[in-house]
Amino acid sequence: MKPLRDLSASPAAELGRDLRIAAAPITVFGAGYVGLVTAACLAELGHAVVCLDTNAARVRQLQSAEPPFHEPGLRELLQRHIQNNQLRFTIDPDVAVAHGLIQFIAVGTPCDEDGSADLRQVLAVAQTIAERMTRELLIVGKSTVPVGTGEQVQALIESILARRGLGTLRFSVVSNPEFLREGTAIDDCMHPDRVVVGSDGSDALAAMFALYSPLLKRSQQWMPMRLRSAEFSKYACNAMLATRVSLMNEFALLAESVDADIDEVRHAMAGDPRIGPNFLAPGCGFGGSCLPKDIRALQRSAFDEGVQLRVLAAVEEVNERQKALLAQRVMESFGGSLDGRRVAVWGLAFKPGTEDLREAPSEVVIALLARAGARVAAFDPIAMPAAKPRLSAYPLVSLANDPLDAIEDADALVIVTEWPQFRRVDWTDVRDRMRRPWVFDGRNICDPEKMASLGFMYRGIGRPRAERVAASYRVAEEDVAIGTSNTSATAVAPPITASG
Repeated sequence: MKPLRDLSASPAAELGRDLRIAAAPITVFGAGYVGLVTAACLAELGHAVVCLDTNAARVRQLQSAEPPFHEPGLRELLQRHIQNNQLRFTIDPDVAVAHGLIQFIAVGTPCDEDGSADLRQVLAVAQTIAERMTRELLIVGKSTVPVGTGEQVQALIESILARRGLGTLRFSVVSNPEFLREGTAIDDCMHPDRVVVGSDGSDALAAMFALYSPLLKRSQQWMPMRLRSAEFSKYACNAMLATRVSLMNEFALLAESVDADIDEVRHAMAGDPRIGPNFLAPGCGFGGSCLPKDIRALQRSAFDEGVQLRVLAAVEEVNERQKALLAQRVMESFGGSLDGRRVAVWGLAFKPGTEDLREAPSEVVIALLARAGARVAAFDPIAMPAAKPRLSAYPLVSLANDPLDAIEDADALVIVTEWPQFRRVDWTDVRDRMRRPWVFDGRNICDPEKMASLGFMYRGIGRPRAERVAASYRVAEEDVAIGTSNTSATAVAPPITASG
Protein backbone atom coordinates (compact mmCIF):
# COMPACT_ATOMS: atom_id res chain seq x y z
CA MET A 1 0.00 0.00 0.00
CA LYS A 2 1.39 3.40 -0.95
CA PRO A 3 2.20 5.78 1.93
CA LEU A 4 0.30 9.00 2.44
CA ARG A 5 2.76 11.31 0.69
CA ASP A 6 2.91 9.09 -2.41
CA LEU A 7 -0.86 8.88 -2.67
CA SER A 8 -1.30 12.62 -2.46
CA ALA A 9 1.33 13.31 -5.14
CA SER A 10 0.69 10.47 -7.61
CA PRO A 11 -0.97 10.87 -11.01
CA ALA A 12 -3.78 8.71 -9.65
CA ALA A 13 -4.65 11.55 -7.26
CA GLU A 14 -5.73 13.84 -10.11
CA LEU A 15 -9.35 12.72 -9.74
CA GLY A 16 -9.06 13.27 -6.00
CA ARG A 17 -7.78 16.82 -6.39
CA ASP A 18 -10.57 17.61 -8.82
CA LEU A 19 -13.15 16.28 -6.38
CA ARG A 20 -11.76 18.25 -3.46
CA ILE A 21 -11.41 21.54 -5.36
CA ALA A 22 -14.85 21.31 -6.93
CA ALA A 23 -16.51 20.15 -3.69
CA ALA A 24 -17.86 17.07 -5.44
CA PRO A 25 -21.60 16.42 -5.13
CA ILE A 26 -22.28 13.53 -2.79
CA THR A 27 -25.23 11.21 -2.30
CA VAL A 28 -25.86 9.37 0.97
CA PHE A 29 -28.27 6.43 1.02
CA GLY A 30 -29.83 6.11 4.46
CA ALA A 31 -30.90 8.81 6.91
CA GLY A 32 -30.35 6.73 10.00
CA TYR A 33 -27.73 7.46 12.60
CA VAL A 34 -24.63 6.92 10.45
CA GLY A 35 -26.08 8.22 7.20
CA LEU A 36 -27.54 11.42 8.62
CA VAL A 37 -24.42 12.34 10.59
CA THR A 38 -22.25 11.60 7.55
CA ALA A 39 -24.45 13.69 5.26
CA ALA A 40 -24.53 16.65 7.65
CA CYS A 41 -20.75 16.63 8.16
CA LEU A 42 -20.02 16.35 4.44
CA ALA A 43 -22.27 19.37 3.89
CA GLU A 44 -20.27 21.16 6.60
CA LEU A 45 -17.14 20.46 4.54
CA GLY A 46 -18.69 22.29 1.59
CA HIS A 47 -20.13 19.44 -0.46
CA ALA A 48 -23.58 19.58 -2.00
CA VAL A 49 -25.24 16.53 -0.42
CA VAL A 50 -28.43 14.68 -1.22
CA CYS A 51 -29.56 12.17 1.39
CA LEU A 52 -32.12 9.52 0.43
CA ASP A 53 -34.32 7.55 2.79
CA THR A 54 -37.24 5.28 1.94
CA ASN A 55 -39.24 6.52 4.95
CA ALA A 56 -41.30 9.40 3.57
CA ALA A 57 -42.32 10.64 7.04
CA ARG A 58 -38.69 10.78 8.13
CA VAL A 59 -37.74 12.69 4.98
CA ARG A 60 -40.48 15.28 5.59
CA GLN A 61 -39.24 15.66 9.15
CA LEU A 62 -35.67 16.16 7.98
CA GLN A 63 -36.70 18.67 5.36
CA SER A 64 -37.90 20.76 8.29
CA ALA A 65 -34.46 20.36 9.93
CA GLU A 66 -35.88 18.14 12.67
CA PRO A 67 -33.53 15.24 13.45
CA PRO A 68 -35.33 11.96 14.19
CA PHE A 69 -33.01 11.19 17.10
CA HIS A 70 -30.97 13.07 19.68
CA GLU A 71 -27.38 13.87 18.79
CA PRO A 72 -25.65 17.01 20.11
CA GLY A 73 -24.93 19.51 17.33
CA LEU A 74 -26.87 17.70 14.63
CA ARG A 75 -29.89 19.98 14.60
CA GLU A 76 -27.68 23.05 14.10
CA LEU A 77 -25.90 21.44 11.12
CA LEU A 78 -29.22 20.49 9.55
CA GLN A 79 -30.65 23.98 9.98
CA ARG A 80 -27.56 25.67 8.55
CA HIS A 81 -27.11 23.50 5.50
CA ILE A 82 -30.74 23.02 4.59
CA GLN A 83 -31.05 26.79 4.65
CA ASN A 84 -28.04 27.29 2.37
CA ASN A 85 -29.18 24.40 0.13
CA GLN A 86 -26.03 22.36 0.75
CA LEU A 87 -28.12 19.49 2.14
CA ARG A 88 -31.30 18.09 0.65
CA PHE A 89 -33.44 15.07 1.46
CA THR A 90 -35.43 12.93 -0.93
CA ILE A 91 -37.22 9.63 -1.38
CA ASP A 92 -36.59 9.65 -5.16
CA PRO A 93 -33.79 7.26 -6.17
CA ASP A 94 -33.52 8.87 -9.61
CA VAL A 95 -32.64 12.20 -7.99
CA ALA A 96 -30.22 10.55 -5.60
CA VAL A 97 -28.24 8.55 -8.15
CA ALA A 98 -28.12 11.43 -10.64
CA HIS A 99 -26.70 13.80 -8.02
CA GLY A 100 -23.54 12.39 -6.53
CA LEU A 101 -20.18 11.53 -8.05
CA ILE A 102 -19.55 9.82 -4.72
CA GLN A 103 -22.36 7.60 -3.43
CA PHE A 104 -22.30 6.51 0.22
CA ILE A 105 -24.20 3.42 1.32
CA ALA A 106 -25.13 3.94 4.98
CA VAL A 107 -28.12 1.70 5.58
CA GLY A 108 -28.82 -0.77 8.36
CA THR A 109 -27.41 -4.28 8.63
CA PRO A 110 -29.48 -5.78 11.46
CA CYS A 111 -28.88 -9.26 12.82
CA ASP A 112 -30.79 -12.18 11.37
CA GLU A 113 -32.01 -14.91 13.72
CA ASP A 114 -28.76 -16.83 13.24
CA GLY A 115 -26.69 -13.76 14.17
CA SER A 116 -25.55 -12.99 10.63
CA ALA A 117 -25.74 -9.49 9.23
CA ASP A 118 -28.79 -8.87 7.04
CA LEU A 119 -27.39 -7.36 3.84
CA ARG A 120 -30.67 -6.89 1.99
CA GLN A 121 -30.68 -3.10 2.38
CA VAL A 122 -27.05 -2.78 1.29
CA LEU A 123 -27.60 -4.92 -1.82
CA ALA A 124 -30.87 -3.10 -2.59
CA VAL A 125 -29.00 0.23 -2.65
CA ALA A 126 -26.30 -1.27 -4.88
CA GLN A 127 -29.02 -2.43 -7.26
CA THR A 128 -30.67 1.00 -7.19
CA ILE A 129 -27.39 2.65 -8.15
CA ALA A 130 -26.56 0.12 -10.85
CA GLU A 131 -29.94 0.43 -12.53
CA ARG A 132 -29.61 4.21 -12.85
CA MET A 133 -25.93 5.17 -13.12
CA THR A 134 -24.76 6.62 -16.42
CA ARG A 135 -21.27 7.91 -15.48
CA GLU A 136 -18.25 6.86 -13.50
CA LEU A 137 -19.01 6.73 -9.78
CA LEU A 138 -17.19 6.09 -6.54
CA ILE A 139 -19.38 3.88 -4.32
CA VAL A 140 -18.48 3.98 -0.63
CA GLY A 141 -19.70 1.46 1.92
CA LYS A 142 -20.28 3.02 5.36
CA SER A 143 -22.47 0.25 6.71
CA THR A 144 -20.89 -2.34 8.99
CA VAL A 145 -20.75 -5.46 6.83
CA PRO A 146 -19.07 -8.88 6.82
CA VAL A 147 -15.82 -9.38 4.98
CA GLY A 148 -16.51 -9.89 1.28
CA THR A 149 -19.59 -7.66 1.06
CA GLY A 150 -17.78 -5.07 -1.08
CA GLU A 151 -17.02 -7.78 -3.60
CA GLN A 152 -20.70 -8.80 -3.61
CA VAL A 153 -21.65 -5.19 -4.30
CA GLN A 154 -19.05 -5.00 -7.08
CA ALA A 155 -20.32 -8.19 -8.73
CA LEU A 156 -23.97 -7.12 -8.48
CA ILE A 157 -23.32 -3.75 -10.08
CA GLU A 158 -21.19 -5.30 -12.83
CA SER A 159 -23.94 -7.79 -13.70
CA ILE A 160 -26.63 -5.10 -13.89
CA LEU A 161 -24.44 -2.79 -15.98
CA ALA A 162 -23.70 -5.65 -18.37
CA ARG A 163 -27.41 -6.34 -18.71
CA ARG A 164 -27.94 -2.65 -19.50
CA GLY A 165 -25.24 -2.75 -22.18
CA LEU A 166 -22.92 -0.57 -20.06
CA GLY A 167 -20.33 -3.19 -19.23
CA THR A 168 -17.45 -0.80 -19.93
CA LEU A 169 -18.71 1.89 -17.53
CA ARG A 170 -16.11 2.30 -14.79
CA PHE A 171 -16.87 2.47 -11.09
CA SER A 172 -15.07 1.74 -7.84
CA VAL A 173 -16.28 0.18 -4.60
CA VAL A 174 -14.63 1.34 -1.37
CA SER A 175 -15.07 0.33 2.26
CA ASN A 176 -15.00 3.28 4.65
CA PRO A 177 -16.27 2.02 8.03
CA GLU A 178 -17.56 4.52 10.55
CA PHE A 179 -16.24 4.85 14.09
CA LEU A 180 -18.86 7.23 15.48
CA ARG A 181 -19.86 7.27 19.13
CA GLU A 182 -23.41 8.22 19.98
CA GLY A 183 -23.39 11.51 21.85
CA THR A 184 -20.13 12.70 20.24
CA ALA A 185 -20.74 11.68 16.62
CA ILE A 186 -20.40 15.13 15.07
CA ASP A 187 -17.05 15.69 16.73
CA ASP A 188 -15.94 12.16 15.83
CA CYS A 189 -16.79 12.81 12.20
CA MET A 190 -15.18 16.24 11.97
CA HIS A 191 -12.12 15.31 14.06
CA PRO A 192 -11.51 11.62 13.33
CA ASP A 193 -8.80 9.74 15.18
CA ARG A 194 -8.42 7.57 12.08
CA VAL A 195 -9.88 7.29 8.60
CA VAL A 196 -9.96 3.69 7.43
CA VAL A 197 -10.40 3.27 3.68
CA GLY A 198 -10.30 -0.08 1.92
CA SER A 199 -9.92 -0.50 -1.82
CA ASP A 200 -7.91 -2.63 -4.19
CA GLY A 201 -7.45 0.30 -6.59
CA SER A 202 -5.13 3.29 -6.21
CA ASP A 203 -7.44 5.75 -8.01
CA ALA A 204 -10.22 5.14 -5.51
CA LEU A 205 -7.84 5.49 -2.57
CA ALA A 206 -6.52 8.76 -3.98
CA ALA A 207 -10.04 10.13 -4.39
CA MET A 208 -10.94 9.18 -0.82
CA PHE A 209 -7.74 10.76 0.47
CA ALA A 210 -8.67 14.00 -1.24
CA LEU A 211 -12.22 13.81 0.13
CA TYR A 212 -10.96 13.51 3.69
CA SER A 213 -7.87 15.70 3.36
CA PRO A 214 -9.51 18.72 5.12
CA LEU A 215 -9.87 16.51 8.20
CA LEU A 216 -6.41 14.94 8.17
CA LYS A 217 -4.04 16.72 10.54
CA ARG A 218 -1.56 13.86 11.00
CA SER A 219 -0.36 11.21 8.58
CA GLN A 220 -1.23 8.53 11.15
CA GLN A 221 -4.94 9.31 10.74
CA TRP A 222 -4.97 8.07 7.14
CA MET A 223 -5.20 4.28 7.01
CA PRO A 224 -5.52 2.93 3.46
CA MET A 225 -5.76 -0.84 3.16
CA ARG A 226 -7.27 -3.69 1.19
CA LEU A 227 -11.04 -3.77 0.81
CA ARG A 228 -11.47 -6.92 2.90
CA SER A 229 -9.18 -5.63 5.64
CA ALA A 230 -11.24 -2.46 6.04
CA GLU A 231 -14.45 -4.47 6.34
CA PHE A 232 -12.85 -6.66 9.01
CA SER A 233 -11.44 -3.65 10.90
CA LYS A 234 -14.78 -2.36 12.14
CA TYR A 235 -15.82 -5.72 13.54
CA ALA A 236 -12.40 -6.25 15.10
CA CYS A 237 -12.48 -2.86 16.86
CA ASN A 238 -15.94 -3.40 18.32
CA ALA A 239 -15.10 -6.93 19.36
CA MET A 240 -12.04 -5.69 21.24
CA LEU A 241 -14.03 -2.99 23.04
CA ALA A 242 -16.75 -5.45 24.02
CA THR A 243 -14.12 -7.87 25.28
CA ARG A 244 -12.56 -5.25 27.54
CA VAL A 245 -15.94 -4.40 29.05
CA SER A 246 -16.92 -8.00 29.73
CA LEU A 247 -13.51 -8.86 31.15
CA MET A 248 -13.71 -5.90 33.55
CA ASN A 249 -17.17 -7.05 34.60
CA GLU A 250 -15.70 -10.47 35.37
CA PHE A 251 -12.93 -8.83 37.38
CA ALA A 252 -15.53 -6.75 39.24
CA LEU A 253 -17.38 -9.82 40.48
CA LEU A 254 -14.12 -11.34 41.63
CA ALA A 255 -13.20 -8.08 43.40
CA GLU A 256 -16.40 -8.30 45.40
CA SER A 257 -15.56 -11.86 46.47
CA VAL A 258 -12.02 -11.02 47.60
CA ASP A 259 -12.96 -7.66 49.18
CA ALA A 260 -11.01 -5.55 46.68
CA ASP A 261 -12.18 -2.31 45.05
CA ILE A 262 -12.38 -2.63 41.27
CA ASP A 263 -12.13 1.14 40.90
CA GLU A 264 -8.68 1.07 42.48
CA VAL A 265 -7.75 -1.96 40.39
CA ARG A 266 -8.75 -0.34 37.11
CA HIS A 267 -6.69 2.76 37.88
CA ALA A 268 -3.68 0.50 38.33
CA MET A 269 -4.47 -1.17 35.01
CA ALA A 270 -4.99 2.17 33.23
CA GLY A 271 -1.54 3.26 34.32
CA ASP A 272 -0.01 0.51 32.20
CA PRO A 273 0.61 2.06 28.73
CA ARG A 274 0.07 -1.35 27.15
CA ILE A 275 -3.51 -1.31 28.45
CA GLY A 276 -4.59 2.34 28.69
CA PRO A 277 -7.65 3.80 30.42
CA ASN A 278 -10.49 3.36 27.92
CA PHE A 279 -13.31 0.85 28.30
CA LEU A 280 -12.14 -0.30 31.72
CA ALA A 281 -15.19 0.82 33.71
CA PRO A 282 -17.27 -2.13 34.96
CA GLY A 283 -21.02 -1.83 35.00
CA CYS A 284 -24.33 -3.48 34.26
CA GLY A 285 -23.49 -4.49 30.68
CA PHE A 286 -23.12 -2.84 27.29
CA GLY A 287 -25.83 -2.18 24.73
CA GLY A 288 -26.50 0.04 21.75
CA SER A 289 -26.73 -0.57 18.04
CA CYS A 290 -23.14 -1.68 17.47
CA LEU A 291 -21.34 -3.85 20.01
CA PRO A 292 -23.99 -6.55 20.61
CA LYS A 293 -24.92 -6.81 16.94
CA ASP A 294 -21.37 -6.79 15.67
CA ILE A 295 -20.00 -9.47 18.00
CA ARG A 296 -22.86 -11.75 16.93
CA ALA A 297 -22.26 -11.06 13.25
CA LEU A 298 -18.53 -11.63 13.61
CA GLN A 299 -19.11 -14.95 15.37
CA ARG A 300 -21.47 -15.99 12.60
CA SER A 301 -18.99 -15.01 9.90
CA ALA A 302 -16.29 -16.99 11.68
CA PHE A 303 -18.60 -20.01 11.99
CA ASP A 304 -19.30 -19.88 8.25
CA GLU A 305 -15.53 -20.00 7.69
CA GLY A 306 -15.11 -22.94 10.05
CA VAL A 307 -13.55 -20.82 12.83
CA GLN A 308 -14.86 -20.75 16.39
CA LEU A 309 -14.38 -17.46 18.27
CA ARG A 310 -14.58 -18.82 21.82
CA VAL A 311 -13.58 -15.56 23.48
CA LEU A 312 -16.39 -13.62 21.79
CA ALA A 313 -18.91 -16.27 22.77
CA ALA A 314 -17.85 -15.76 26.39
CA VAL A 315 -18.02 -11.96 25.99
CA GLU A 316 -21.63 -12.19 24.86
CA GLU A 317 -22.54 -14.64 27.64
CA VAL A 318 -20.97 -12.42 30.32
CA ASN A 319 -22.78 -9.36 28.99
CA GLU A 320 -26.19 -11.03 29.07
CA ARG A 321 -25.56 -12.13 32.65
CA GLN A 322 -24.40 -8.65 33.62
CA LYS A 323 -27.57 -7.00 32.32
CA ALA A 324 -29.64 -9.09 34.73
CA LEU A 325 -27.34 -8.59 37.70
CA LEU A 326 -28.93 -5.47 39.21
CA ALA A 327 -32.45 -6.87 39.13
CA GLN A 328 -31.25 -10.13 40.64
CA ARG A 329 -29.56 -8.27 43.49
CA VAL A 330 -32.70 -6.28 44.24
CA MET A 331 -34.77 -9.47 44.31
CA GLU A 332 -32.25 -11.22 46.57
CA SER A 333 -32.33 -8.28 48.98
CA PHE A 334 -36.10 -8.68 49.38
CA GLY A 335 -36.10 -12.45 49.61
CA GLY A 336 -37.03 -13.12 45.98
CA SER A 337 -40.45 -11.45 45.78
CA LEU A 338 -40.98 -7.78 44.99
CA ASP A 339 -44.77 -7.76 45.39
CA GLY A 340 -45.78 -4.36 46.70
CA ARG A 341 -42.26 -2.96 46.47
CA ARG A 342 -41.57 0.31 44.70
CA VAL A 343 -38.28 0.44 42.78
CA ALA A 344 -36.87 3.56 41.11
CA VAL A 345 -34.75 3.21 37.98
CA TRP A 346 -32.48 6.05 36.91
CA GLY A 347 -31.41 5.86 33.28
CA LEU A 348 -32.99 4.13 30.30
CA ALA A 349 -30.68 4.87 27.35
CA PHE A 350 -27.81 2.44 26.86
CA LYS A 351 -25.36 5.28 27.59
CA PRO A 352 -25.43 9.02 28.40
CA GLY A 353 -25.80 11.52 25.58
CA THR A 354 -28.28 9.50 23.54
CA GLU A 355 -31.89 8.34 23.55
CA ASP A 356 -30.97 4.98 22.02
CA LEU A 357 -32.62 2.04 23.79
CA ARG A 358 -31.39 -0.70 21.49
CA GLU A 359 -30.03 -3.58 23.58
CA ALA A 360 -30.10 -1.26 26.61
CA PRO A 361 -29.52 -2.96 29.99
CA SER A 362 -32.42 -0.94 31.42
CA GLU A 363 -34.93 -2.99 29.46
CA VAL A 364 -33.66 -6.24 30.97
CA VAL A 365 -33.58 -4.72 34.47
CA ILE A 366 -37.10 -3.31 34.25
CA ALA A 367 -38.57 -6.47 32.73
CA LEU A 368 -37.15 -8.63 35.53
CA LEU A 369 -38.28 -6.22 38.26
CA ALA A 370 -41.79 -5.97 36.84
CA ARG A 371 -42.12 -9.73 36.48
CA ALA A 372 -41.11 -10.08 40.13
CA GLY A 373 -44.04 -7.83 41.09
CA ALA A 374 -42.28 -4.49 41.62
CA ARG A 375 -43.89 -1.16 40.85
CA VAL A 376 -41.18 0.54 38.81
CA ALA A 377 -40.83 4.30 38.41
CA ALA A 378 -38.23 5.10 35.74
CA PHE A 379 -36.60 8.35 34.66
CA ASP A 380 -34.23 9.34 31.86
CA PRO A 381 -33.47 12.94 30.81
CA ILE A 382 -33.75 12.18 27.08
CA ALA A 383 -34.99 8.66 26.36
CA MET A 384 -38.47 8.81 27.94
CA PRO A 385 -40.44 9.39 24.68
CA ALA A 386 -38.64 6.49 23.04
CA ALA A 387 -39.13 4.29 26.10
CA LYS A 388 -42.85 4.87 26.57
CA PRO A 389 -44.12 2.51 23.84
CA ARG A 390 -41.46 -0.08 24.65
CA LEU A 391 -42.50 -0.22 28.31
CA SER A 392 -46.24 -0.22 27.66
CA ALA A 393 -46.33 -4.02 28.04
CA TYR A 394 -45.64 -3.64 31.77
CA PRO A 395 -48.64 -2.13 33.62
CA LEU A 396 -46.60 -1.79 36.83
CA VAL A 397 -44.02 0.45 35.13
CA SER A 398 -44.45 4.23 35.05
CA LEU A 399 -42.28 7.11 33.86
CA ALA A 400 -41.40 9.74 36.43
CA ASN A 401 -41.21 13.50 35.91
CA ASP A 402 -37.71 13.81 37.34
CA PRO A 403 -35.19 11.79 39.36
CA LEU A 404 -36.64 12.83 42.70
CA ASP A 405 -40.16 11.99 41.60
CA ALA A 406 -38.93 8.50 40.73
CA ILE A 407 -37.45 7.80 44.18
CA GLU A 408 -40.38 9.14 46.21
CA ASP A 409 -41.31 6.45 48.76
CA ALA A 410 -39.11 3.92 46.92
CA ASP A 411 -37.82 0.76 48.53
CA ALA A 412 -34.76 0.74 46.27
CA LEU A 413 -33.01 2.83 43.65
CA VAL A 414 -31.32 1.18 40.67
CA ILE A 415 -28.87 3.31 38.64
CA VAL A 416 -28.52 1.98 35.10
CA THR A 417 -27.19 4.92 33.03
CA GLU A 418 -24.49 7.31 34.26
CA TRP A 419 -26.10 10.61 33.27
CA PRO A 420 -24.08 13.54 34.74
CA GLN A 421 -27.09 14.97 36.56
CA PHE A 422 -27.38 11.80 38.64
CA ARG A 423 -23.91 12.46 40.04
CA ARG A 424 -24.97 15.92 41.22
CA VAL A 425 -28.09 15.04 43.22
CA ASP A 426 -28.45 15.89 46.89
CA TRP A 427 -28.11 12.42 48.37
CA THR A 428 -29.44 13.57 51.74
CA ASP A 429 -32.64 14.62 50.00
CA VAL A 430 -32.72 11.30 48.12
CA ARG A 431 -32.36 9.36 51.38
CA ASP A 432 -35.12 11.32 53.08
CA ARG A 433 -37.56 10.74 50.22
CA MET A 434 -37.03 6.99 50.03
CA ARG A 435 -38.88 4.46 52.15
CA ARG A 436 -35.65 2.44 52.37
CA PRO A 437 -32.31 4.04 51.48
CA TRP A 438 -31.11 1.13 49.33
CA VAL A 439 -29.09 1.96 46.23
CA PHE A 440 -27.91 -0.50 43.57
CA ASP A 441 -25.43 1.40 41.44
CA GLY A 442 -24.87 -0.22 38.04
CA ARG A 443 -22.37 2.42 36.90
CA ASN A 444 -20.41 3.15 40.10
CA ILE A 445 -21.26 6.84 40.06
CA CYS A 446 -21.47 7.04 43.85
CA ASP A 447 -18.74 7.13 46.48
CA PRO A 448 -19.23 4.12 48.80
CA GLU A 449 -17.78 6.05 51.75
CA LYS A 450 -20.16 8.94 51.30
CA MET A 451 -23.13 6.63 50.85
CA ALA A 452 -22.21 4.76 54.04
CA SER A 453 -21.81 7.98 56.00
CA LEU A 454 -25.30 9.06 54.91
CA GLY A 455 -26.84 5.78 56.02
CA PHE A 456 -27.45 4.15 52.64
CA MET A 457 -27.35 0.46 52.02
CA TYR A 458 -25.20 0.83 48.91
CA ARG A 459 -23.98 -1.76 46.44
CA GLY A 460 -21.98 -0.94 43.31
CA ILE A 461 -20.30 -3.20 40.79
CA GLY A 462 -17.02 -4.49 42.22
CA ARG A 463 -17.01 -1.85 44.96
CA PRO A 464 -17.06 -2.33 48.75
CA ARG A 465 -20.57 -2.72 50.13
CA ALA A 466 -21.84 0.08 52.35
CA GLU A 467 -22.01 -2.17 55.38
CA ARG A 468 -18.30 -2.97 55.01
CA VAL A 469 -17.46 0.71 54.62
CA ALA A 470 -19.61 1.54 57.62
CA ALA A 471 -17.75 -1.07 59.66
CA SER A 472 -14.46 0.59 58.73
CA TYR A 473 -15.89 3.88 60.05
CA ARG A 474 -16.67 2.29 63.38
CA VAL A 475 -13.18 0.79 63.64
CA ALA A 476 -11.57 4.12 62.72
CA GLU A 477 -13.69 6.02 65.25
CA GLU A 478 -12.81 3.54 67.98
CA ASP A 479 -9.12 3.87 67.14
CA VAL A 480 -9.36 7.64 67.39
CA ALA A 481 -11.15 7.44 70.71
CA ILE A 482 -8.48 5.11 72.10
CA GLY A 483 -5.71 7.27 70.72
CA THR A 484 -7.19 10.39 72.29
CA SER A 485 -7.47 8.86 75.76
CA ASN A 486 -4.03 7.23 75.63
CA THR A 487 -1.51 10.06 75.78
CA SER A 488 1.37 7.60 75.52
CA ALA A 489 0.38 6.59 71.99
CA THR A 490 3.05 7.58 69.50
CA ALA A 491 0.63 7.97 66.59
CA VAL A 492 -3.09 8.51 66.22
CA ALA A 493 -4.88 7.32 63.07
CA PRO A 494 -7.20 10.05 61.76
CA PRO A 495 -10.84 9.16 61.24
CA ILE A 496 -12.02 8.23 57.78
CA THR A 497 -14.23 11.02 56.52
CA ALA A 498 -16.83 10.98 53.80
CA SER A 499 -15.98 12.75 50.60
CA GLY A 500 -18.06 15.64 49.41
